[in-house]
Amino acid sequence: MDISERQLRILQAIISDFISTGEPVGSRSLSKNHDINVSPATIRNEMSDLEEMGYLTHPHTSAGRVPSDKAYRLYVDGMMQKYELPEEEKKIISARLSDDFNEFEKTIKKAASLLSEITNLTSFAITPTQNADMLKYINVLPVDEETVVLMIVSSSGRVTNTALKLNCPYNEENLALLSKNLTYTFKGKTISEALTIDIINNLQSDMQAMSKLAENIMPNFMKTLENMLDVNLYMDGLTNIFNIPEFNDIDRAKTFLEMLNNKEDLTKVLVSRENGTIITIGNENSKDIMPDCSMITATYEIDGKLIGKIGVIGPTRMKYDEVTSVIEYMTENLNNTFKLSGGE
Repeated sequence: MDISERQLRILQAIISDFISTGEPVGSRSLSKNHDINVSPATIRNEMSDLEEMGYLTHPHTSAGRVPSDKAYRLYVDGMMQKYELPEEEKKIISARLSDDFNEFEKTIKKAASLLSEITNLTSFAITPTQNADMLKYINVLPVDEETVVLMIVSSSGRVTNTALKLNCPYNEENLALLSKNLTYTFKGKTISEALTIDIINNLQSDMQAMSKLAENIMPNFMKTLENMLDVNLYMDGLTNIFNIPEFNDIDRAKTFLEMLNNKEDLTKVLVSRENGTIITIGNENSKDIMPDCSMITATYEIDGKLIGKIGVIGPTRMKYDEVTSVIEYMTENLNNTFKLSGGE
């Protein structure tokens, strides 16, 4: 059965009212609050037909109807209007995300926090898989007689600093020389390529002091590179669910939090999602996501190559238009921010 224009108008009104109030919508309120130009009895008949078609459900305790996952899908794909963010909100996002554009991890954490703050939902951001990220330079810096800091900087702007205890003597000249050799050897190599290089055997044989130093440092260097390949998941706003009526039931809230605490499975779900702006509703989600939740993700890029994801998860009763616009504006800002940092 095809859905008629009048049924579409009624369905859109029901979705709009239910998203706003969280209360089942009845024919009388639709007749009073929307310009549908038919009687409440006609609206009731149309609502019954929409329920038969799978677009509405009928809670046992109410005479009103609520949208189904199928209704939200129709709304997202064909009814949802582009929501224009207020200029003040745009300024806040742009300013907050450009504060620390040289500190990649800090910027991603801040993006997740800001997204939660604006949407009042649980937000997340994952860093890109770093296997295509290229190394920019390596520096070994003195701290005290036994300790140095290994600094690795990648082309994406990612910086890792690792304090290392040494069991051999060193001087600043040797550290500078080793830093120069490491940078020369690894600059422009992807992390995956760098993991296959044996720097110790590449050092000149007459540089015994530096070879000993390299033997101390290289295992930690390789371990740091392996860690850089990992995807990091940052989350914010986990307690926001307690402000959402759908999660007033303590058992349901507990299930939601348990789902989010299983970060390994959640990360796999996020990594496997397609690129671009993706909205999955209810049962469309992976089995690892609660069936009465929706997830919106969008991708951001670093230097046009590395792709990470940012998004939110919450009840299916979500302001899809507003949330989508916020996420897309944030990814646009992240793309511009990381172009700036990559170009330095």
